[in-house]
Amino acid sequence: MLTPDSKKFYSSLFRIVTPIALQNLISAAVNSADVIMLANVGKTSLAASSLAGQVQFVLLLFYIGMSSGLIMLTSQYWGRQDSRSIETLTGIAFKFSCSAGMLFSVVIFFFPRLVMRIFTDDEGMIYEGASYLSFAAPSYFFMSLSQVYQAVFKSIERVKTVTLLTALALTLNIILNAVFIFGLGPAPEMGIRGAALATSLARFIEAVLCILLASRIKEIRLTPSILFRKNKLLHRDFYRFSLPALANEVVWGAAFAMYSVILGHLGEDIVAANSVAGVSRTLCSVLCFGMAYGGAILLGKEMGRGELETAAKDASSLWKITVLAGVLAGLMIALSYPLVLWAGKLEAESARMLKWLIFSNSFSIIGAAVNTVFICGIFRAGGDARFGFKIDSITMWGVSVPLGLIAAFVLHLPPVIVYLILFCDEFEKMPFVIRHYRSRKWLMNITHDFNA
Repeated sequence: MLTPDSKKFYSSLFRIVTPIALQNLISAAVNSADVIMLANVGKTSLAASSLAGQVQFVLLLFYIGMSSGLIMLTSQYWGRQDSRSIETLTGIAFKFSCSAGMLFSVVIFFFPRLVMRIFTDDEGMIYEGASYLSFAAPSYFFMSLSQVYQAVFKSIERVKTVTLLTALALTLNIILNAVFIFGLGPAPEMGIRGAALATSLARFIEAVLCILLASRIKEIRLTPSILFRKNKLLHRDFYRFSLPALANEVVWGAAFAMYSVILGHLGEDIVAANSVAGVSRTLCSVLCFGMAYGGAILLGKEMGRGELETAAKDASSLWKITVLAGVLAGLMIALSYPLVLWAGKLEAESARMLKWLIFSNSFSIIGAAVNTVFICGIFRAGGDARFGFKIDSITMWGVSVPLGLIAAFVLHLPPVIVYLILFCDEFEKMPFVIRHYRSRKWLMNITHDFNA
């Protein structure tokens, strides 16, 4: 039976999670639209865009890691109602994020073919993917701005604001995709390059909207002056908590990209099937991952106020309801098979592989939900990102990647079997994750009282 305190927590949780889940759903819808539109262009374009998209995936994980460190701190300072510390931390994050975004954009723009050769040796996919990356390169810098703004908006519980601007930008992305991919109206027919151009334009508009919305928020003032503020403690804390979260996301993302590298050398059919299966997984899992990131904001706010026992009780409620959401996501993925098979327009061999990939994801999503709510939600709410970095390094790079390489290139097992081996990592780490949760080492107030 629910207690009044747990009812209050669930009410607050869904108030934050619903907009986050909606935002993730909109993002997934854009990716789905890309897949469906490019499937009509051709299998090579679809597979190439999937591999080229791994570049944005890795960079996005960099931004997520940086944002997680920022949210760890700003959500706790929001609990203390310390606006000045939030502003100072945001200035630090901007300098860090924009430097990385600019570097990524320049490298991708000038060396797109070299980057594609990391993922595949198929000349057709390299050519198509390089065309995509050249037009998508500016979007990586625009993301460096919008991701920081959105992280701060979320930490001060302006989640609806983030959802609104994301909805506007991504809806525009879908429209521009159709215009430039197929050459609607006066626009030229650009195919895969049109999808990349649409992404860059949409990301630019998203960044502009973030700047305009930030100017209307009264609780904090995100003016250019925050870039020049100095606070040794906050600088130290930002890097202390952001770098492990960043390292965790990069290690996880690089391993996930390595999975794509392995699959990319096994042929277009498995790559195309994986891109369609990934759409189903993303669409069906928005709620359980939204709970992890939304719960982190609430728990961080409680810990910042010094309410550690309340945070511990609410963390227990959070992981239990996330497990249920994971089971629901798994059922939805399994039931989505006929729909994604129809929408993906795959050739016979890719369609055969898709069946196994869909049902593999319907089980692995449960493990992913459990691990995400603990590692990215509960642990990071208390500033504990080091554990996630360690466990992902061991299970993904020490177990799954080596086994996948052996299965693919030494034993020459069928691509579907290689896929199953690669995606067992969620269940490898789960016992250690649960053990760490029970230790309560993550339960910390990481703020400073600058008014004392």
